[in-house]
Amino acid sequence: MLRSLYDWTLGLAAHRHAAIALFIIAFVESSVFPIPPDVLLIPMIIAAPTRAWRYALICLVGSVLGGIAGYGIGYFLFESIGQPVLQLYGYSAKFDVFRDYYNEWGAWAVFIAGISPFPYKVITILSGVTALDPAIFMVASVLARGLRFFIIAALIWKFGPVIRDFIERRLGLVFTIFVVVLVGGFAAIKLIPHG
Repeated sequence: MLRSLYDWTLGLAAHRHAAIALFIIAFVESSVFPIPPDVLLIPMIIAAPTRAWRYALICLVGSVLGGIAGYGIGYFLFESIGQPVLQLYGYSAKFDVFRDYYNEWGAWAVFIAGISPFPYKVITILSGVTALDPAIFMVASVLARGLRFFIIAALIWKFGPVIRDFIERRLGLVFTIFVVVLVGGFAAIKLIPHG
């Protein structure tokens, strides 16, 4: 089923309303849809390289707005459904500890999920559940999703169809390595004694 959904999404790239479809896919992927907008973004840029930056911007705007919707799902549905369940099982206190911990590192969680293969929708909803500061959520979302979509656009614009296979198969790994190095670098800086 996931493969047919992937093929359907890919087929939208040739449609005359592909830019609208790209926005919608980017929006819903950030809160509920399982297929990332990259699947549509890549063939659209290959077909029209001069529109690469426009398509990346459409993905960015759709994804960030979808992230806000995901945040809203977590924020509003948690109060009506999640909180009573936690209280029923006696986990409210443990959740408060988790919330504090998540909010301390939430900007990193949003940033990492925004550029890596980790499902961004999970973090958008979780950010709403924990009531992560909306400004932090927005800044991390814009930076991460912008970085992801504009790097993809730049690679496709520069290298064309040759890079498509690499992006579809290995870009998640490359972004994951980038995130590990970035976070590791910041952790190392914190561990270095300052005299």
